[in-house]
Amino acid sequence: MDDVTKYALDVVEGKIIAGKSVIKACQRHINDLKKQGTEGFPFVFVDDKADRIINFAKTLKLAEGDKGIRNLNPAPFQRFILGSLFGWVHKDTGYRRFRQSYVQLSRQQGKSLINGVLGTYCGNFDGYQYPQIYIAAPKLKQSKIVFKEIMKFIQSDVDLQELFKIKDYKSTIECLVSKGEIVALTRDSKFDGVRPYLAILDELHQHPTNDIYNALIYGQRTLGQCLTSVITTAGSDFNSSPCFPLYEYCLKVLDNPQENEQLFIYIAQMDEEDDIWNPDNWVKCMPLIDEIPTMKESIMVDAHKAKSLGGKDLNEFMTKVFNIWCVSGETQFVNVQKWKDSACDLTLEDMRGRECYVGIDLSGGGRGDLSSLSFEFPLGDNKFFAQSISFMAKAHLDSHIKTDDVPYNKWVKDGLIILTDGYKTDFQRILQYLRDIQEEYDIKYRAICYDPHNINGIINELDTFGCDVVEIRQSARSLNDATLDFRLTVEEKGILYNRNNELLTWSVLNAKLEYNSFGECKIEKDKGKRTKRIDPVDALINAHKLAMVQKKEDKTVITADYLAEYGW
Repeated sequence: MDDVTKYALDVVEGKIIAGKSVIKACQRHINDLKKQGTEGFPFVFVDDKADRIINFAKTLKLAEGDKGIRNLNPAPFQRFILGSLFGWVHKDTGYRRFRQSYVQLSRQQGKSLINGVLGTYCGNFDGYQYPQIYIAAPKLKQSKIVFKEIMKFIQSDVDLQELFKIKDYKSTIECLVSKGEIVALTRDSKFDGVRPYLAILDELHQHPTNDIYNALIYGQRTLGQCLTSVITTAGSDFNSSPCFPLYEYCLKVLDNPQENEQLFIYIAQMDEEDDIWNPDNWVKCMPLIDEIPTMKESIMVDAHKAKSLGGKDLNEFMTKVFNIWCVSGETQFVNVQKWKDSACDLTLEDMRGRECYVGIDLSGGGRGDLSSLSFEFPLGDNKFFAQSISFMAKAHLDSHIKTDDVPYNKWVKDGLIILTDGYKTDFQRILQYLRDIQEEYDIKYRAICYDPHNINGIINELDTFGCDVVEIRQSARSLNDATLDFRLTVEEKGILYNRNNELLTWSVLNAKLEYNSFGECKIEKDKGKRTKRIDPVDALINAHKLAMVQKKEDKTVITADYLAEYGW
């Protein structure tokens, strides 16, 4: 039996311990073997092609360490990855099936080594002439990690030395057989005209934007076969980096492979119900742990230290060693996964006739910042439905798309942002929106809770809505209880919101906790990231300050059946 299928069967049958994501990837391979070549699935698995790259990897030499030069012996999971990428082909064209690959592993699990094998193989041994192979990262030091893996393979083998010419000073390796090049790139490199036969993005979670990823992907559109290889560890940037959205997308594809048949996925992580401090579970995110005698003992020491220190040390340990997406416990506003799990299909239509609290956060107007209204509807049983809408001066739309690097134009189209004419946000349009939805949905405003900043122009008109109008001072002392209660309610999955409200989620994930000298907190933008706006969630916290006081008095309860009907 070929190595790829053997590994897949061993994982699915429980002979190899793995997390659910790896089990799904292996089950996908087994399912695809049964339907290969059928109508609607034009791909077949060719053992010889899978064996070829695995056998090639076995010929590569390792020289690092004190054991002298020895042949590489890929671990079973590494053979599964390499063999899958090259063994699956289109039945008619013979071109490789997978054009993109996402692999997520803990540190020290051979991530760069796998990419080094891919770069060396595609450079001279894949039968492609003049291949362009790019290793890309924000900084040259990062992109040179995989580059140096390839260099070490070449320098350790006299035969390879005759087939490649290393120009380290130019961050280039010439492939003398194929006449191609292996080049290490950075964010500042010119991507015009690139046509990557192989694009390697190492540690994608460190990329601050998706510029490099998109530039390389777009350059491959005319190629019959190609590969963009992403191999990374989990990170802590949920918004700016392209890695977390790609990770979430890959999880969806594992559940529904038909969504993208040309994306290979291997995500080694512990399962949600696992005790992450139990060493028996660590093999799920570190498949090499049982093959390196000293690794488990070393990690046990580091785990005890990180757990004791907490804060930043614990955060880095969780992401780099346990391969878990998380932010620092000291500054984390909400549990990201719990927030994501709270998405549902409820809309304002489902809130018709209900009472709600309104939060207002206005921009300076002329600066073109977001002005936001947020609505919090008590549902009873300590659950709330949150809805938000933001406003922006039309003249600032294009500039904000560039500076903030988010799809404001899409959010306008999706009805999450309303543009007002001119260079200054029209606050009268905000008041009109409040009137319109009050009338359209028969909403009963219990209170309008406002940030006093920039409110003077409309404060008198707020009194016309027939409810309490309450100033919410923007200090940690004033907002501490509301902030912590909101955070706890998210932890209990009690803040529901429409799953299409990307702007609200973006703002929630941008928010960080800031403490005063008394230990009281409020949310702020991440320091150094002033364009990561938090206006919608700022407005929502204003509303929650009063909503949380009333939650025990609200007797109206939406049943579990009702919530289930809307995807909750």
